[in-house]
Amino acid sequence: MRQIPVDTTNATVMVAKAPQPKVKNRQTSEIATDKDGVTLMTVEVMFSTPDEVEILKLTVPQPGVSEDLTMGTPVALTGLVASAWENEFNGQKRHGIAFRAVAVTSLAAGASKPKAA
Repeated sequence: MRQIPVDTTNATVMVAKAPQPKVKNRQTSEIATDKDGVTLMTVEVMFSTPDEVEILKLTVPQPGVSEDLTMGTPVALTGLVASAWENEFNGQKRHGIAFRAVAVTSLAAGASKPKAA
């Protein structure tokens, strides 16, 4: 799947919803992990440019998520990429864009750094 880098230099980014473990299977409540077994987190951010504001749902490995991210916390996004996806569920084709980042780091004064791997 092709990954397209997302330029964040002219954007203001703030946490819209505190990080949560990403659920792989809602029926079993299984938590998603990457190929190395690292827990994946979902972080919703408000991504604001001079022209528009959007809420993006990001997938981030748990060690790359700063502690104490709460709604409104200004953050920096490291390694943000977008990937198109498509699947079929119950006979319905669905498609969209998935966002993934290496790290979401708080820019608030005195904020903690991402957890060590």
